[in-house]
Amino acid sequence: MAAAINNWLWVPAVGLLGTFVFLLFPDGRLPSRRWRPVAWLSGLTIVLVSLQVGLTPGALEGLGGVRNPWGVLAFSWMNTVPYVLIPLFLLCMVLSVFSLVLRFRRSMGEERQQIKWIAFAASLIGALYVIAMIGSIVYPQEFWFAPDSPMWLISLEYAALLSFPLVPVAIGFAMLRYRLYDIDVVINRALVYGSLTATLALVYFGGVASIQTLFRTLTGQDQQTQFAVVVSTLAIAALFNPLRRRIQAFIDRRFYRRKYDAAKTLTAFSARLRDEMDLESLESDLVSVIRETVNPYHISLWLKPPNEGTKR
Repeated sequence: MAAAINNWLWVPAVGLLGTFVFLLFPDGRLPSRRWRPVAWLSGLTIVLVSLQVGLTPGALEGLGGVRNPWGVLAFSWMNTVPYVLIPLFLLCMVLSVFSLVLRFRRSMGEERQQIKWIAFAASLIGALYVIAMIGSIVYPQEFWFAPDSPMWLISLEYAALLSFPLVPVAIGFAMLRYRLYDIDVVINRALVYGSLTATLALVYFGGVASIQTLFRTLTGQDQQTQFAVVVSTLAIAALFNPLRRRIQAFIDRRFYRRKYDAAKTLTAFSARLRDEMDLESLESDLVSVIRETVNPYHISLWLKPPNEGTKR
C-alpha cells in the first residue's frame, strides 16, 4: 500500500507545482479572468490523472511485479486513457508557464524581481528533466534509475528529481527579499496554530487515556474507548477558541511586544475618545498615540474650522 501511494503521489505534487504555482504567482490571483478555464482544466486534469494512476490495476513501476492494491478500475479502455490525459497534463503545464511569461512582460519593479526567482528555478528544473528524458530515450529502460543504465544518466535522473525543492526555495527568497507576503503574519500564525495543535493533541490523547483509566478503576471494564473519544472530542471543541485566544495573546506579548503594546494603546485611546470633549486635549492625545504606535518621521494635524473654508 505504501508503494502504491508513493507511485501515485507524483501526480498531485507535479501537477500543483507545475500549474497552479505558475498561474497564481506572485499575488495569489490569476493574471486575468480569461485564465479561469485553464485553472479549471488543470484542476480537472490533476484529479483524472490521479485517479488513473492510483486506481488502475497492474504491476507497480520498478517494484519487480508488485501489483497495485488500490487497482479497482479494471476496464479495458483504461489502458488508452494515459495517451489522452498525459498530453493534456503537459499542455496545462505549458499554458501555466506561458501565463507567467505574460505576467512577467507586464510586471514592473518588485513583482518582476519576484518572478525572476521562480523563473530561474523552473528553467533549471525543466532543463534537467528534458536532458534526463532525452537520455532515457537514447537508453530505453522500463523505469528511471534502472541498474543497467549508464552512471551519467542515473546522475541526471537524481539531479532532476532533487531539483524540485528549487521552486519553494525560490519562492522563499522572493517572499523574504521582496516582501511578497507579510512574513510576520505567516510566522505568527504558524506559532499560534502549531502550539494550538500540539496542545489539543495532548488534551485529546491525555483525555482518552485518563477517562479509560478512570472507568477501568471505577467499573473494572475495559470497553470504554468510544465514550472516551467522544468526551475528548467535545472537550477539544469547547477549548478551541478560548485556548487559541490565550495562545495568541501569549505569543503577542512574548514575541510581538511592540505590536501588542500598540494595540493596547489604540484600544485605550478609542475608549477615551468616547468620553473626551475638549478638542485641544484630543489633538494632543492623538499626536502622542500616533507617535507611540506608528513612530512616523513627522506628524501634521489638519483641522477644518467650523465656519471657514480654509485649513490650518
